[in-house]
Amino acid sequence: MRKLQNTLYITTQGSYLHKERETLVVEQDKKKVAQLPVHSIGHIFCFGNVLVSPFLMGFCGENNVNLAFFSENGHFLGRLQGRQSGNVLLRRAQYKQSEQNPMPIARNIIAAKIQASKRVLQRQIRNYGDNQAIQSAIKALNSSLIQLKRADNLERVRGIEGDAAARYFAVFGLLIKESSGFRFDGRNRRPPRDGVNALLSFLYSILGKDISGALQGVGLDPQVGFLHADRPGRDSLAQDILEEFRAWWADRMVLSLINRGQIKPQDFTFEAGGAVNMKEDVRKLLFRTLQEKKQEKVRHPFLDEEVEIGLLPYIQAMLLARHLRGDLAEYPPFLMR
Repeated sequence: MRKLQNTLYITTQGSYLHKERETLVVEQDKKKVAQLPVHSIGHIFCFGNVLVSPFLMGFCGENNVNLAFFSENGHFLGRLQGRQSGNVLLRRAQYKQSEQNPMPIARNIIAAKIQASKRVLQRQIRNYGDNQAIQSAIKALNSSLIQLKRADNLERVRGIEGDAAARYFAVFGLLIKESSGFRFDGRNRRPPRDGVNALLSFLYSILGKDISGALQGVGLDPQVGFLHADRPGRDSLAQDILEEFRAWWADRMVLSLINRGQIKPQDFTFEAGGAVNMKEDVRKLLFRTLQEKKQEKVRHPFLDEEVEIGLLPYIQAMLLARHLRGDLAEYPPFLMR
């Protein structure tokens, strides 16, 4: 089993990262503030004005360390890609199935996404009592699962997914405590226009890059997906796999942080055009919470083994590769029982 390596988040503006023998050094104002064993790091995420030395970039490329760059507010800018690993026959199988028969994988992924979304709503009912609007949304998601079984083309699968997401987010605001001071009136992005959407988009972006690195690590092409259409610059396959983790991982984390009062409305700034930005303390809290979450263990529903949550993207990438090679009859998406 792959060892869970550390993720390094660099948010302090003006930071400089470089390699010193077998360590990674972080400098701020020309002063060394951190020094870490470079081989213990699997991901480096840089936000805003962060400089990285060419020698460290070269190390990341040679050792498949996921080095990604974001704007200060979390908008993905680019990622260093090293040598492509894996068997070329695996990628050919991926391209062939993506072009000729994407339906089975896409349908399995969306079934898992809808189930996970439904369970988030059911958890709310269990914890806080019955709510007619949430019960109606749960029934609608059950209906979506039935429709999904009968779907006979990819566009139909995408339509069912879009309708299910709309039903889910129509009641998502009811999962947020009134005392938190947050309002959620629906999903919006590019740019997000409220604090809840800013948090969701930020976590989706970070998890998406984790998944991209995992896919590349097993030899798959992150840009060629089965559900999301090919688009220049988009890691469509990573967005496919992300669907399995949105509700169970990102959405629940956002709800917990807000409902516990760890994040408050005043932790955001508002631009004249309506865009919302997180303050630096919020980003640091998200990174810390995400890193702690990755260390937790769950029993993987398909492998029936206890694994660290941070390894889940790698496990799903491995399972997808096994399916494409013909070792598994179907791709088993991640869905907690």
